[in-house]
Amino acid sequence: MGDGLTVKRFLPRGLFGRALIISVAPIVILQAIIAYVFFERDLDTTTRRLARDVAADMALLVALEDIHQGVEREFLRTLAARQLNYRIRFLPREDITPHRSKMSSTIDLALDDILQQRIGSDRDFRTARIGDDFEIRVDVKDGVLAVLVPRDRITVSKPDIFILWMVGSSLLLIGIAILFLRNQVRPIERLARAADSFGKGRAVPDFKPSGATEVRRAAQAFIAMRDRLERHVTQRTEMLAGISHDLKTPLTRLKLALAMMEGDPETGPMRADITEMEHMLDEYLAFARGEGGEESTVTNLGEMVRDAAAAAAKARQRSAIDVTAPNHIDVSVKRAGLRRVLTNLLDNALKHGTKVAVALTQEDQVVEIAVEDNGPGIAPDRYEEAFRPFRRLDQGRNLQSGGSGLGLAIACDIARAHGGDILLGKSSLGGLKVTIRLPV
Repeated sequence: MGDGLTVKRFLPRGLFGRALIISVAPIVILQAIIAYVFFERDLDTTTRRLARDVAADMALLVALEDIHQGVEREFLRTLAARQLNYRIRFLPREDITPHRSKMSSTIDLALDDILQQRIGSDRDFRTARIGDDFEIRVDVKDGVLAVLVPRDRITVSKPDIFILWMVGSSLLLIGIAILFLRNQVRPIERLARAADSFGKGRAVPDFKPSGATEVRRAAQAFIAMRDRLERHVTQRTEMLAGISHDLKTPLTRLKLALAMMEGDPETGPMRADITEMEHMLDEYLAFARGEGGEESTVTNLGEMVRDAAAAAAKARQRSAIDVTAPNHIDVSVKRAGLRRVLTNLLDNALKHGTKVAVALTQEDQVVEIAVEDNGPGIAPDRYEEAFRPFRRLDQGRNLQSGGSGLGLAIACDIARAHGGDILLGKSSLGGLKVTIRLPV
């Protein structure tokens, strides 16, 4: 299990990287097998055979040197050099120091084997590289016979050409694989970006299906889902807008009737009820509308937070709110919807606490706006209940007291329409901490 996790840690996470490994790994493994078979088997076997042939030639030359003498030896050397294409020299009165080191090269092993078989084990020899050729020196009866053997007589000529062809063909195949894989992965990346933008409440009108058949089906399913969601939101908004309009008409008539009864002391509570009903209708419409059809625009969140805090403090005729908001955080948001969320949260904090603080921070790709107060707060086991529409909390603190029970539900709806969320927690001031999380 541990080894599997270690391997996964080094594997690429993206589809392109993984698909590239799937395409390239067989090529690399195949080339490695071919290289092993060629260099460790065929190349070594062929080289050994060639070396044994040269060793046999050397055994013949040594035998001729031992049998013949004088001019005849010189003639035979010249003839052998011409026929075998060797350069042969005779070094009289020289000797080769006995070889004591372990022989490891193919030509050394082949010469030792053949010379021991054909000439005897008491014959010393040496091999050395001179440029691209091999020089073989062998003890004879009155000196040393030095033979310069061309390289292509000992080993396979130009194995680097094989390596060049192998590596070049691999690079060509990998390049083709990268080109085709990039074209296949790009439509998936576009689909992911479109889904991410739609999840953040941003319009994606220019997205079109492309790529392989399966990717096109996924893109068409995404477009159909987007259209259904937009149609659902539109129908919900239009329905509640119509209800709100129909209900406001009789309310308006009631307000006019009450206005004509100016002197009646019983009209005060009735006016308050009508005002509360209008406020509830506005909240119902805001909940149904959510973020509405507003387009996202790049907004300076620091400026928005400061403006909303100043406006909320002025509306409640309270001292200034403690604001921590840098200027450099710009995010594409639906300005009016987010401003409404901030206003509601700040208004609730001022309603239930004497001290309120708001802080704007950014970490990686997430922006957080935290609103804190020193009010009674909400019990942790009731955090989830606070977000339910039309839910009024009965104990301690009630964020929707005197309202319709939609304050946090509207705020959560708008935050999630931006691809974010709202979290409740314990404030360092002693009350409630409401955190808006938005993706950048």
